[in-house]
Amino acid sequence: MTVAAIRTAALTKHYGSLRAVDELDLTVPAGQVFGFLGPNGAGKSTTIRLLLGLARPTAGHAWIFDTEATDVAVAHRSIAYVPADVALWPGLTGAEILELLGRIGPGFDRAYRDELVQRFVLDLSKPGRAYSTGNRQKVALVAAFATRAPLLVLDEPTSGLDPLMEREFRTAVAQARERGQTVFLSSHQLSEVEAVCDQVAILRAGRLVEIAGMADLRQLHRSQVEATFTGTPPDLAGVAGVETVQPAGPGRLRFTLTGPPGPALRALAAAEVTALEVHEPTLEEIFLDYYPQVSR
Repeated sequence: MTVAAIRTAALTKHYGSLRAVDELDLTVPAGQVFGFLGPNGAGKSTTIRLLLGLARPTAGHAWIFDTEATDVAVAHRSIAYVPADVALWPGLTGAEILELLGRIGPGFDRAYRDELVQRFVLDLSKPGRAYSTGNRQKVALVAAFATRAPLLVLDEPTSGLDPLMEREFRTAVAQARERGQTVFLSSHQLSEVEAVCDQVAILRAGRLVEIAGMADLRQLHRSQVEATFTGTPPDLAGVAGVETVQPAGPGRLRFTLTGPPGPALRALAAAEVTALEVHEPTLEEIFLDYYPQVSR
């Protein structure tokens, strides 16, 4: 039986008449990189606050490795957390902050921490008050990745990082997975989630609308297919999963495909098809299917 790093059952949080989280049932297997998606107001931050024991649920339950999330003293022994807006002790240097966080956490790898400092190009001699937003984020990320906490909860972790540092972040996530750590990643950066996550959950208005592995998630949504042929055009009428067939120029046609490609491929095989191009939907395109009102 696979151990769950995070589990919720009918987890609900109301603020007056607002249902910030509404009967959320979620299971995050240990050892995975798990993406948690949704626009502002979807309930992502509230869910994280409930998981961290920073807010109490109106109803339902959440567990961190079988410890009730409301038992903060025990649950936090398994967690390293990077908030969306990092605040540091203004009078402590970066080196002092990392040492303090390492000592109060569930243990850390000093050599790996030093390696991360170099990779993230972090000057540890400056006091916390002198750090920019991006450098404050780097301090928190180094502290989290250097820990040996089995669960890393990262809320918009690359805010303020430049593209080179985002690449280092992705490498650090992959290394955490290799060590068997679980990474729970809440992000607006869809390309980032697509690059590193094993599974993705999509939240809308406090409710879970989809949860699947990346490959399975794409199969649930339309791919764009363009076929080049000679002679008679392929007959795709009534083929399962095929929609919106239209010409794309001389000897070319375009259609959308949902689900298994077998029926469409058999229909195409009966024609003289010379080339086939398939564009799988990106995570952004899938995400926008759930939020048609969101502009690109």
